[in-house]
Amino acid sequence: MQTSRFEQALRTATRVAVMTGAGMSAESGVPTFRAKDGIWVKFNPAELANINAFMANPQRVWEWYEHRRTIVGEAKPNAGHLALASMERYVERIDIITQNVDGLHQRAGSTRVNELHGSLLKHRCLDCGADYELGDDEHGVPHCLLCGGLIRPGVVWFGEELPQDVWARSEDAAQNCDLFLTIGTSAVVYPAAQMPMIAKEHGAFVVEINPDGTDFTPFADLSIRGKAGEELPKLLKMFAERT
Repeated sequence: MQTSRFEQALRTATRVAVMTGAGMSAESGVPTFRAKDGIWVKFNPAELANINAFMANPQRVWEWYEHRRTIVGEAKPNAGHLALASMERYVERIDIITQNVDGLHQRAGSTRVNELHGSLLKHRCLDCGADYELGDDEHGVPHCLLCGGLIRPGVVWFGEELPQDVWARSEDAAQNCDLFLTIGTSAVVYPAAQMPMIAKEHGAFVVEINPDGTDFTPFADLSIRGKAGEELPKLLKMFAERT
């Protein structure tokens, strides 16, 4: 029954929303935060990813984010990222809602990307909020050219609110899509984890793609056990064949 509904959703969907989590980027070699070999195993998030840690030791925090940017810079979009970008040729509208901060969706070619947790590749002044473009050979904590304030990473730290404009676009995508894909996310980080349920409550067919079960699995219309890089190219082929 659910399989036939899924096939129907694939044939008729004009708006698709996709939420991606750390598992998607892990397939590109970007360490996750919660896995046994994840990035938090070696570092305490309480000491690095909050405003108090930055104010207490901005150099230490900045060096850690430099390390993360190096990892991301060496990573490449995987087959899952590329498949999502290619789907734009066959679907009227695809909105990516991502918890990842690595910019891999944009590098793959996706044009509608909502970064709920900000971006490692963006920076702004802690005092005046002005955007800051980091030079390729720039090291150490920069200071704002306008006011002299400290420049901080453009990510959402623990205890901070999500950017409201990004949240509003993401919520609109979830409420108005025909098909919602939740990929590579543990479904435990709120409020981002609300997105698939919002889509389901508004009538979308919700598909989970993940190697393991999650807290959302019982609520998914269809749960596919697999990696994004293996399963999304299959969905791309199905979209291509419907035209």
